[in-house]
Amino acid sequence: MQVKKAIIPAAGLGTRFLPATKAQPKEMLTIVDKPTIQYIVEEAINSGIEDIIIVTGRNKRAIEDHFDRSVELEAFLRAKEKSGLLKVVDQISNLADIHYIRQKEPKGLGHAIYCARKFIGNEPFAVLLGDDIIDAQVPCLKQMIDLYDKVQTNIIGVQPVPLEEVNRYGIVQTKEGKGNFLQIKDMVEKPAPKAAPSRLAVMGRYIIQPEIFNILEETEPGAGGEIQLTDALKKLCQIQAMYAYNFSGKRYDVGDKLGFLQATVEFALKKNGLGQDFEHYLQNLVGGWQSGKKTNIGH
Repeated sequence: MQVKKAIIPAAGLGTRFLPATKAQPKEMLTIVDKPTIQYIVEEAINSGIEDIIIVTGRNKRAIEDHFDRSVELEAFLRAKEKSGLLKVVDQISNLADIHYIRQKEPKGLGHAIYCARKFIGNEPFAVLLGDDIIDAQVPCLKQMIDLYDKVQTNIIGVQPVPLEEVNRYGIVQTKEGKGNFLQIKDMVEKPAPKAAPSRLAVMGRYIIQPEIFNILEETEPGAGGEIQLTDALKKLCQIQAMYAYNFSGKRYDVGDKLGFLQATVEFALKKNGLGQDFEHYLQNLVGGWQSGKKTNIGH
């Protein structure tokens, strides 16, 4: 079967970005001029996904509003003959068939995925985590779907991380082999560096067979008292083939303040109509700091 459905979990509280996320979803924080969740949705669409379900929580209505039509705004832009902006706004509300379901309690990523089981049915599906934005010539999920079409089984997107950072990620243990596509033997959640079976970290992109739902139904709460997707995947890889794919592209952890700032700066530098001026600003700023001059930031 082809992968045509995707789940985007978006029910987290965004505590790492408080107070900014006290009254707005972390997924609506913007990188330059686009909410982070729109980058995720666009990756899914550009990878061939036709139906998306976003798993939300309380106080996440802004996500639905963003992808819905804004009749008043459209009328205003039309009256002012701002055709370029009107086209941008219109495209957002016509990106794809987007559905929503609410995770009523914060029971973890595994539970969020389980909430979408009726939408997925008996089909393979993609999962894209909103904290991971991947800048790639070929969308990361598209790379994975092309591989899935050949192997027809579970695929986990990974990239190597420094050994001292493995305790921040789910780490895969692979069977012997070479290359960027290896069969997974086991998975370990946030291991100590000395105990890590590899440096290949799970990077928020998955293609999963629907049998995961039966496992999630029986999965007990794990780390943090939550139902962990990693725990269910560990069981799934014992009964089905599962592969780690070291994808091409640069990944930004936009759930982390430094990663968010890195993505903002680098995306701004590549944006038409902004990048050149912003580059000049950064050069002057860095030059001022290096020469010991005071800047006028904040004045």
